[in-house]
Amino acid sequence: MRSQMLAARAAALFASDLSSGSQPSAAVVESAIALSVRRCGGTRGCAAALAAAYGDYPESAMVRMRWARGVIMSMYDQKQSSPSLALAA
Repeated sequence: MRSQMLAARAAALFASDLSSGSQPSAAVVESAIALSVRRCGGTRGCAAALAAAYGDYPESAMVRMRWARGVIMSMYDQKQSSPSLALAA
């Protein structure tokens, strides 16, 4: 489930208006993700925008998705692996 959430957040960030060269703050990223999800009609819409970009402009989409995944992993992957947030087995 965690990887699906990370992928959905990355797709939403990909579909956002943020510049792919930027290093946005956590608040800016969360706001951009929420806006993208609303504008695209949900996470499936964000995934559709991602797929369309890969079909139309694969070389630039790859760079943008690498940026989006990097931002998401730096923000959320560290939070998820924190011992205080770990689920008990």
